[in-house]
Amino acid sequence: MSAALPVPVIQALQVLTIAAAAPGVSGVIAKVESRLQGRRGPRVLQPYYDLAKLFRKESLAPEGASGFFLLAPLLAMMCYLTVPLLIPVLTSYGLPLGYMGDILGGGFILALASFVVAVAALETGSPYAQLGSSRAKTFGAITEPVVLFVIFAVALVTGTDLPYALAATVRSSAGQIVRPAHLLAAAALFMVILYETGRIPVETHTGTNEFGMIEEARPFEHSGPYFALLKWGSAMKQLILYTILANVFLAPWGLASTTRAVDVGLAIVALLAKAIALGCVVAVIDDSFAKLRLFKITEFVSAAFLLAVLGVFTLYLGGG
Repeated sequence: MSAALPVPVIQALQVLTIAAAAPGVSGVIAKVESRLQGRRGPRVLQPYYDLAKLFRKESLAPEGASGFFLLAPLLAMMCYLTVPLLIPVLTSYGLPLGYMGDILGGGFILALASFVVAVAALETGSPYAQLGSSRAKTFGAITEPVVLFVIFAVALVTGTDLPYALAATVRSSAGQIVRPAHLLAAAALFMVILYETGRIPVETHTGTNEFGMIEEARPFEHSGPYFALLKWGSAMKQLILYTILANVFLAPWGLASTTRAVDVGLAIVALLAKAIALGCVVAVIDDSFAKLRLFKITEFVSAAFLLAVLGVFTLYLGGG
């Protein structure tokens, strides 16, 4: 018999798994994208080396920027470390802090992190950073209602918006996954994830300077450990969104149902496998389309919004 882990340790492992695995998942996606483009690409562990290098560098702040400029990466990182406490990362049963907020609260925390980074970018006076911040908030005004509609649709199906309860409902029957309202809501969420992780083919992910930058532009003026925190937080945000889509909406299996160390360890492996598989799908989508013009983002996100609305109407009309 495997030894049982204390519940607080499992709760801490949820946060540590997201924090430790996030750069690796980003490295796998970068490697897959390179292979799809016929290039050798960077090493899978390259994001870890990059973070270690940035943490050893000196930190600089633009002239005229307030203390909030340097505080913003720390606040954003705290937000990203909080969300794994609310969602089923490793367990199918609710942990003590898992019920202190619902999935809507988790969305608000992620939005707060994005807002903090955007405000810090506005303080720099850099045209690139300010442009990326402005665009992020403009398009965010469209994506946030989509998230609300997705949560509204699944809450109508399950009677709750607690992530653990949502996942339990999907696990209860395979028929839950193929319900029209659920599929439409999951598709809308997937499209939002493509936008939130910068995978819509408008900007690059290599840090090259261009006017279409959004995610790469906001931390443009940060350096050293503060820039490392923003890069690390961005990778964590990506893995958090993948975890929500996989462990709540599409494939909430492989989670530990007991506190045994073996079950928790297998849950970590299952999470990484699902995240990498989802990341490979995203990489294929990202590399399958020519780069779009910037205004096409609104059409893309509007399509996601219409899918979410259609999911709600499908449910109300009795087909969900």
